[in-house]
Amino acid sequence: MSKITGDALNVGLLRRVFQYVKPYRSIFIWSVILTILLALIAPVRPFLIKYTLDNYILKGEHSGLVMMTMLMLFLLVVQSVIQYSHTLLTNTLGQSAIRDLRINVFNHITKLRLQYFDKTPIGQLITRTVSDLETISDIFSEGLIVIIGDILQVIAIIAVMFYADWELTVIVLLPMPLLIMATSVFQKSIKSAFQEIRTEVSNLNTYLQEHITGISIIQYFAREDQEFRKFRKINARYRDANIRSNWYYSIFFPVVEIISAMSLGLLVWYGAKSILAKPLDVTPGTIAEFILYISMLFRPIRELADKFNTLQMGMVGAERVFKVLDTKELTTNNGTYKPEKMAGNIKFDKVWFAYNDENYVLKNISFEVKAGQTVAMVGATGAGKSSTINILNRFYEIQKGEIKVDGVSINDYELNYLRNNIATVLQDVFLFSDTIFNNITLNNPAITMDEVVDAAQKVGAHDFIERLPGGYQYNVMERGATLSAGQAQLISFIRALVYNPSILVLDEATSSVDTETEMLIQTAIDKLMKGRTSIVIAHRLSTIQKADQIIVLDKGEIKEIGNHQELLKLDGYYKKLYDLQFHSVGIAK
Repeated sequence: MSKITGDALNVGLLRRVFQYVKPYRSIFIWSVILTILLALIAPVRPFLIKYTLDNYILKGEHSGLVMMTMLMLFLLVVQSVIQYSHTLLTNTLGQSAIRDLRINVFNHITKLRLQYFDKTPIGQLITRTVSDLETISDIFSEGLIVIIGDILQVIAIIAVMFYADWELTVIVLLPMPLLIMATSVFQKSIKSAFQEIRTEVSNLNTYLQEHITGISIIQYFAREDQEFRKFRKINARYRDANIRSNWYYSIFFPVVEIISAMSLGLLVWYGAKSILAKPLDVTPGTIAEFILYISMLFRPIRELADKFNTLQMGMVGAERVFKVLDTKELTTNNGTYKPEKMAGNIKFDKVWFAYNDENYVLKNISFEVKAGQTVAMVGATGAGKSSTINILNRFYEIQKGEIKVDGVSINDYELNYLRNNIATVLQDVFLFSDTIFNNITLNNPAITMDEVVDAAQKVGAHDFIERLPGGYQYNVMERGATLSAGQAQLISFIRALVYNPSILVLDEATSSVDTETEMLIQTAIDKLMKGRTSIVIAHRLSTIQKADQIIVLDKGEIKEIGNHQELLKLDGYYKKLYDLQFHSVGIAK
């Protein structure tokens, strides 16, 4: 894994971030204008106080004092309004840009190949789309624009100070090199601490996501205490990283206060000496003015280090987010072929496939399924049955050979069209935390309630759905936790039916249901298969004896092809599986 630097001066990275500002150009321009105005207004108030003290207070002119007081109040109101507008605009800019970026990231992630998710923790992707994106928004609200404003304010204050009294300004700025050195050391140290914090946040999110999702396994095997201890260690590392960053702040801020006090001490010493001199070299008003300038000068300089690190963390987040966006493992949609109707003739021609380009899980696979036929695939776990389905859907790309549907390479089909015509019912049904209706339609507005009800009746699920509170509007909660395995499986059958596919894939689709439920849906399966090309993956050979063709796979290779009776006569792999399974059933009886 490459080291992420988070270089705050990475112009190329900043340019990419600011691409998302283009739609909000007017907000950005106004933010910059207000930043400049705030920098120019900052030195005015101390100057007015100095003028008031020297020309009105010391001379006892009350009318002038009232006038200057009203002027300063007016200036304070104007400055407050500008500050409010500036804060609102910069935060709006940041959140608007991040909203668009988050949409792009999510859209990109949903189009990545499954191979990418095989090697990337889901918690890490959650961190990229939530926490890291929020640090990018800080580039606008607390980072670059604010840094520019602080630098402009420092320049404006120093310029006014030199204009007021250059000798006094030189005396006051004598400790400044110490502040620059302290800021440099702090900036490097806090950057390292922030990077560690981001890493530990990612680790924490990954651990939480995986273990909350798999909480049933933890409880089944009574691993609560052990997993809790592991979590404590990860959480402790996150705590320690935050404490280290706070420790750097606890050192830096007092150092800045000490240096600021040194400047103030030099001011008092030199100012007092000058006031006592005859004639006066420095007026009391100038001393008061410079006291305010010192406060205004050291505050942005002190915060610059912190804001610079906010900018760097935004760059760290941007680098990580753009690393996801730059991932090339996209499902290539290089086809445009969309016939009015897909017949469903499937042909595998000398297909070789490996998940990691080295260890082939499918080797020289060749077979053909005529439109409307049912083909079954059997074999031991790891034989390559599910891999065959994955490459037919183009979830993964094959290395050698060709797969055709209706005589056309699957690479030439428009990807969404291809997948819409292949309905897959999996053994492990995934249901979203949503209504039954939305889980069936997947929020497809083209599918009506009447179609859903009709499909549910055919599958035999309408009655149980109607008994649920709210019926089809019943919320099944995350992963269908409020439904039984059989009920969830029935919903997956309805989902497949309403999409009216040309090709139906049943991947161990009845292995999770009880005997009664299996009998209930068997008739529905027969109806679902009628007129469609069907591929059935099953361990129980009793469910596939009526298949037109049975393919026996072993270690990624086709060992036998034929119907049930033909394969029994061969007295080979299939016969051994058949005898083993039915002999076991006989023993059980």
